[in-house]
This record gives sequence, structure tokens and C-alpha cells, in this order.
Amino acid sequence: MIHLSKVTHRNLWELLELCVSDEQKSFVAPNTVSIAEAYLTLSVGGKVFPFGIYEEDTPVGFLMIGYGVDETFENPPCVAAGNYSLWRLMIDARYQGRGFGRQALRLALDFIRTFPCGPAQYCYLSYEPENERAKALYHSFGFYETGEMDGDEQIAVLKLDSQTQSSKTS
Repeated sequence: MIHLSKVTHRNLWELLELCVSDEQKSFVAPNTVSIAEAYLTLSVGGKVFPFGIYEEDTPVGFLMIGYGVDETFENPPCVAAGNYSLWRLMIDARYQGRGFGRQALRLALDFIRTFPCGPAQYCYLSYEPENERAKALYHSFGFYETGEMDGDEQIAVLKLDSQTQSSKTS
């Protein structure tokens, strides 16, 4: 069983060592970039929650949840204001294919549904259209594409008050 752990000075370096396979590097930013973006967001009063994904004491991935819009956003998607985002989700190449991504997404949505920054209607995310595995995972939880793009990435949303695969399979 996996769990999420906040990024702290105690686990920072082990999370920075995690990475996806070479074939997937165009699909997700390195954790160094994600953690730097989290710090910059927090420094301007934005809301972001970076987490390590752990199987017991072993770091297997990283995810980051955001809320709303702050001055670091350039051309945010229409859904961004007042809603949550799954800003990053990565599973280290050594731990892929074991269901950790699905479990981590379920935990992320459970966290979002506590509404730590206040109520919201949606959780949104973006992914590279050619990332078929990510698309299938997100669809299995009820995310659907809006037709909007964030650069080269497809925007998908999940209505938070609706039943999702997450709650059906728990």
C-alpha cells in the first residue's frame, strides 16, 4: 500500500533522484523543475502541495497538487481559477507497471476532496496527447477533455462532486 508524504528537507534529495524512462521524459518535467515551481508558487502566495509517493519507506514517485491562479501562471486554462489541479504525477521508471500511478491518483483525489484551499467544482490536469497510458488512466477516473490546450498539452477535467472510478474501486 502506498502513501503520500509532504516534501521536506528530510526527503527532498531522494525525491530529486527519481526519474521516468528516457522515452517518457517529454511527458513530465523532472522533479527538480517541479519542486522549484512549487517554491516559486509559494513565494508569491500561491497554493501548491508537493508530495513524495512512497511504498512503505521507499520513494516510488512524485505528485503535485495546485489550487487556483497566481502570478506565476502564464495563460492559465479557463478552468484554473478557483479549482484544483493535478500539476504533476510521475512514477520512477523502476516502479512502473505495479499500479502505483493508479493508487497515487486515487490518493491525490482523496486529498483534493478534503478541499484544503476551499471548495471547488473541478480538478483539472494536462497531458501530452501522445501519452496514451496517462490518458487511459485519467479517463478511468472520470477525467474528460475540454478541447482546451495548455501549450502542446491536452486539458482534462473531473467534476469533483461526481462519482469517479476512485470511489467505486476503494
